[in-house]
Amino acid sequence: MNPAQIRPHRRLNPFRRRSPLDLHPLAKLGAFALLCGWALVVLLPIYWLFVTSFKTPYQVDKGPFYIPFVDFQPTLDAWRYILVELGNDTLRPYVNTVIVGLSSAAIALVLGSFAAYALVRFTYSPRLGIIGLFVGCLAFALVAMTLGAPVLIALTAAIGVFVILAQTIGRRFRRSLGNSDIAFWMISQRILPPIAVVIPMYVLFQQIGLLDSLVALIVTYVATNLPIVVWLMRDYFAALPIELEESASVDGASAYRIVRSIVLPISVPGLVATFLIVLIFAWNEFLIALVLTSANAQTMPLQVAAQNATRGPQWWAMSVLILIMITPVVVMAILLERYITRGILVGSLKG
Repeated sequence: MNPAQIRPHRRLNPFRRRSPLDLHPLAKLGAFALLCGWALVVLLPIYWLFVTSFKTPYQVDKGPFYIPFVDFQPTLDAWRYILVELGNDTLRPYVNTVIVGLSSAAIALVLGSFAAYALVRFTYSPRLGIIGLFVGCLAFALVAMTLGAPVLIALTAAIGVFVILAQTIGRRFRRSLGNSDIAFWMISQRILPPIAVVIPMYVLFQQIGLLDSLVALIVTYVATNLPIVVWLMRDYFAALPIELEESASVDGASAYRIVRSIVLPISVPGLVATFLIVLIFAWNEFLIALVLTSANAQTMPLQVAAQNATRGPQWWAMSVLILIMITPVVVMAILLERYITRGILVGSLKG
């Protein structure tokens, strides 16, 4: 046989060893088998949701049935029940989820990215005494409002006391914090369990009249996801070459022009990856939405949980709701896959 005819077949062999540093063909085969097994583990729940959404309650209870048209006859009863009979009850939580998820993720990305860039490129050294005075004056304002003082008067008095104390005794404090301390403090806020602060948040939004509203969920999700954005984007910005910014600064560009024209365009992969991660956190959040909403601002996770009624879990209805809930995020992840991969890799190569 002509060697020219053999070479294409060898080139198509994915297990062929192409260099001395390449893995042995048996090692490649083992890695391929492990990846296939892991893909099965990841995709099997999605397949289970898909086939369950086309089953009747009798087929779900008398199963397991896995293969449509072989083990059972598929039906659209569950889809008709969720999308037609409960159309309004499904559409409202879905729209709420889209609004809250996209809005909170976008706001957290903007605020967190600027904070992360500032922590990487600028030096901060706030004094502990000044921070303590600010916290004390804030506590003073909250106590005054609790005792019945008008909000404007309490805040004005707290600001005045803070300015006076900062100008007099604040300068005597020498110990200060650094950028790493500030970043660690911001990231540590995400370690706090949500159950520890959900009751105070409920009372707060109840007092200001924002309970069971989209604004309350957006503000809360921004506050909870902001440390994640700072954490991820801080490592990403630190991996970017500072020489580009220094060259632009020498040419006379301002800090805002450097961020707008240089930093943001080359940070698109990291921004996209971080946005999608934060969006998933907000999209799937359950506990805060359960406490802060009752009817008007309910999201899809609550709608899914509501299918576990007195008659037991309605798996067929849950499957339909979960599928229509995760589909936009999955499609978005597939479309933005190349940006996500680049963003994660660049952020992981720092140092």
